Amino acid sequence: MEGKEFILILAPKGRDAEVIKTVLQRGNVECGTCENLISLTARLDHDLGAVVVTEECLYGPSVASLHAWGAKQPAWSDLPFIILTVKRTGIRSEKAAAVLDQLGNVILLERPINAETLMSAVRVALRGRRRQYQARSLLMEREETASKLQSLNSGLEQSVLERTRELEAARDTLAFALDSAELGSWDIDLTTNAARHSLHFDRIFGRNSITDTVGRSIILDHVIAQDRAAVEAAFNQAIDTGRLDLDCRIRAAEAVRWIAIKGRVEYADKRPYRMAGIVMDTTSRRETEEALHQSQKMEAIGQLTGGVAHDFNNLLTVIVGSLDMLIRRPDRAERVARLAEAAMTAARRGERLTQQLLAFSRRQLLHPQTVNPNRLLLEFKALASRAAGEAIELEFELDPAIHPIRVDPAQFESAVLNLIVNARDAMPNGGRIRITTQALRQSTSDVVGQAVSPGRYVMVSVADDGVGMSSDTLRRVFEPFFTTKDVGKGSGLGLAQVYGFARSAGGHVKIESELGNGTEVRLYFPASTEPLSAEVPLSSRKVPLRQAADGETILLVEDDEQVLAMAVESLEELRYRVMVARNAREALQHLKGLERIDILFSDVVMPGGMNGAQLAVEARRLRPELKVLLTSGYVAGQEADHGIGVDLPVLNKPYRREELARQLQVILGDETRKSSL
Repeated sequence: MEGKEFILILAPKGRDAEVIKTVLQRGNVECGTCENLISLTARLDHDLGAVVVTEECLYGPSVASLHAWGAKQPAWSDLPFIILTVKRTGIRSEKAAAVLDQLGNVILLERPINAETLMSAVRVALRGRRRQYQARSLLMEREETASKLQSLNSGLEQSVLERTRELEAARDTLAFALDSAELGSWDIDLTTNAARHSLHFDRIFGRNSITDTVGRSIILDHVIAQDRAAVEAAFNQAIDTGRLDLDCRIRAAEAVRWIAIKGRVEYADKRPYRMAGIVMDTTSRRETEEALHQSQKMEAIGQLTGGVAHDFNNLLTVIVGSLDMLIRRPDRAERVARLAEAAMTAARRGERLTQQLLAFSRRQLLHPQTVNPNRLLLEFKALASRAAGEAIELEFELDPAIHPIRVDPAQFESAVLNLIVNARDAMPNGGRIRITTQALRQSTSDVVGQAVSPGRYVMVSVADDGVGMSSDTLRRVFEPFFTTKDVGKGSGLGLAQVYGFARSAGGHVKIESELGNGTEVRLYFPASTEPLSAEVPLSSRKVPLRQAADGETILLVEDDEQVLAMAVESLEELRYRVMVARNAREALQHLKGLERIDILFSDVVMPGGMNGAQLAVEARRLRPELKVLLTSGYVAGQEADHGIGVDLPVLNKPYRREELARQLQVILGDETRKSSL
């Protein structure tokens, strides 16, 4: 039965028809034979795939009916004819060529042909015929469901028109959405340097109408001078990466505004040809963020101030109460000693509190050395074990290939001790604490958001098997005065101090914790390339105290009267002769005189335009052999801000007489003469 894939065969000479039929059937092609051209023409009104006919059948009177049928084919139909021609030496006659031309869709195969060539031609013809039937189906569907289109061309035009309308609607929707979101669009042809942009784009740049611009100048011409180099670099980098994402400042309508630019690059044959994206005015958002940041900062300051006030009021209660009772009844020596000791203990707690606050804010005075962290931890092991307690198993896993780091050893030990104490408190029923060191390299992704550079680092971690922390607690763990311990069990400054110390050392801190699964705190310090410091252990640095030798004179420079009076009394008890100045100008007058001065002991921050460090430089210019000791209650950052050199020792406030005496003795270089104090 004939169908859309059926092949009619007309080859009346000899066995040609049967041979062709056999070849096609072997190729799974349905086919049938006709006796003559008349019977062939009669069967053409059925759906057919193609016709295979020998050329000699076309040169008779019956071919006219075949041409007539072909002329009446519908617009979608162009029945393929595979003509088997005889081999000829010249060209066809005009009459023969006209016969073939009137058939239309003709494939000529010169005999003799092989089966493969015939099958190939048949498949090509059937493929083309299938598309014709598909076109017919499409036309019929359009006639039934649409507006009874009269031709395929008009249907295509309607489809194009509809698509154009869709694109215009989509464009209008996008333009409306961008305008509603206050986004301007831009498009740069990287080949011709032509540029297009939306009206809102011009409004962002302070214009009320679209202007003609070329290439990157649509943006770069408005960028302020301070940001232009960075913006040009971002555009150049986008050509390689395919993405543009930057924030910069522009001058628009005589005002400086912040904008955000995002874009994407398109490539053809790996060559960039187009860059397009959006621009948004972010000035208001930045102002809002700045206001929020300021509000959060004030809230943090309020929390910090409240915590400081709470703790110091507790300490002052002890100090004031003890001194009040001493003043009212100073006659009982045992009671006086007990109350004085209570006041001193509270004062020393206040000193530790200020040191913790300075450590958190990275304002403490550090004495960095290049050290092996493994050695520090091993020397610290006995103290760590006592701090952990008998119920805690302390493990050390130290990397033997560790790099040196540059830190303040005392602050390093204090930070690790804080972590050990926190780990111990998280395991009230006992457990295990692991202290680990590891040399590693941190990539850019590892240090994102840490404000440090990638490279070689040393990790020191303290991990426990304790109760762990919730995600809410974890977010606040480094806040000063934040604690989950019971009242009186912790100040809330331990981890804040650890954080500040790590940042001061050029490193950073990461903490991982989960309720019920313990906590691990990892400190990361930059590896140092400097040689190890030949530091003498703390136990061997103690120097016997001494009183002043006859005539040893100290020039004391202090602007606070109460501190001045206390310092004078302490120095005189040590048998020093004391000269007093309340500012640098008075001190220089003494230094320019002829009186003996062995040590300049000066506060760092003073009124009058010259600080203690500057005074020390001028004093040594006047008296090159003069010894200098500086003191301050807030010294971090003053190395740069106030010019404190590495050769100028600093005594932290508050200090006791013994600490002052020992520092003076070290400065004088006298460790042999000593007496009881």
